[in-house]
Amino acid sequence: MNIAELKTAVRELPENELAEFFEWLDKFQETLWDRQIEEDLKAGKFDPLIRQAEQAFSEGKCREI
Repeated sequence: MNIAELKTAVRELPENELAEFFEWLDKFQETLWDRQIEEDLKAGKFDPLIRQAEQAFSEGKCREI
């Protein structure tokens, strides 16, 4: 199925099935986002931010929540 066919299929969904599809799509997108964050974390992309937060905490510039 290509994008044009998918768009047509979505347009033809009954309202209740469209709501179910949107719910599924939202959960699917969250899964992709979580996966990307995990990959970025493993790749060290957040390391500078983590160090900055740890330093700010140790200097008393922030507190635990």
